[in-house]
Order: sequence, then C-alpha cells, then structure tokens
Amino acid sequence: MRVHRNLVALAAAAFLPSHVLAQAGKDATPVVSAAFLSNSWSFSLSADGYVVPHAEFYVSPTAAADHHWLHLEARYNYENQYTGSLWVGYNFDVGHKVSLEITPMIGGVFGNTTGVAPGYQASLTYKKISLSSSGEYVFDTKDRNGSFFYSWPELTYAPFGWLRAGLVAQRTKAYHTNLDTQRGFLIGLSHKGVQFTTYVFNAGWTDPTLVFEVRVSF
Repeated sequence: MRVHRNLVALAAAAFLPSHVLAQAGKDATPVVSAAFLSNSWSFSLSADGYVVPHAEFYVSPTAAADHHWLHLEARYNYENQYTGSLWVGYNFDVGHKVSLEITPMIGGVFGNTTGVAPGYQASLTYKKISLSSSGEYVFDTKDRNGSFFYSWPELTYAPFGWLRAGLVAQRTKAYHTNLDTQRGFLIGLSHKGVQFTTYVFNAGWTDPTLVFEVRVSF
C-alpha cells in the first residue's frame, strides 16, 4: 500500500498544477490533496477454490476495479469452467441507515461458453445485517439451449467487524450436483483489507460442496 501511494503521489506531482501540491523539498515526496485521493481507483482481487464431490478441484479468480460510477470486472471459471468474461457496470447507492447499492452490468463471455450476459450486483445493509445478490443471464450464442441464469444470494449477520456468518445459495453451470439450486451456510473472517470465507453447500441433502474464498481489497 505504501508503494502504491507513493506512486500515486509521484504521478500527481508530474501532472497536477502546483497549487494542488504542498511545498516540498527537492528529495521529499509531494503531499497530494485529499480531493485528489478521493478520486482514486479502488481494486479487489478474489480467488474461490471449489471442492466438488466426484470432480476435480478448480479455482475461479475475479478482478474488479471501481472509479466513481464506473465498475470494471474480469472473471474466469465463473459462468463455466475454462470460460472467461469481461464486464462493465454502473455503480450507484442510496440511503444511510438502510444502505442500498446496485451495479447493473453487461458482459461478454468466451471459452467453453460464448455469449452476451446482462447482470447485476446488489446489496441491502441495515446495521449488522446484509442481504446481497449477484446474478446474470448468459445468452449462449453458440447453443441457444446453453443459455443460463446464474445467481448467488447471501444473507449475513456480522456480530463483530471481523466476523460474519449467514446463509447462501447458488445456481451455476460451472459444475453439476444433484441439486439445481444449491444452498448452505457461510462463515467469514476479515483483517484489514483481507477476507477469508468458507462456504458449505448441500450438507444434509447430498455430498457437500466446499468453497474457500480469499479476497483482497485496496
């Protein structure tokens, strides 16, 4: 993070007008105004490892970047295995006590599945309770019968800032089980910008599927 901030500061010194920067010595790092820092990008990287009964372990990585209203995202092994997708979306939010955040998106899908996908990400938060959902409908351009609706809703409670737990469901084409819609529970831990979450699907209905997620935000 310190290296990242120094690079931002040096870039600002090169391109911003002098009245934006504080006076600094020859070898000092320029001080960037708060207004400039507020316009910076935010990024997140995540990797989900899937332990599916009677199938090979695989990993689904996702990278996202946000700048004001603009949302950019890249995924792999998400809509299907050996399949990638690129997304662009529009961020907006309303409310304070009850906060609603919505990002409608459009994506292109390529690989084992090829097509166009409108999608969304949304969350509704009140105090320590959060309801979130992500979804998309893939219009398969190679095989009309391959078109598919994917969704991942979560309902969580965070008794502490570093701990959350709740219920989760999933509808996916990336792997197959005896259940069309899978459901289960999650437990997540966080420290600063790093989150570790374990998902357990289908326990009690069939052989459970485990998902281990690591997410870094900066």
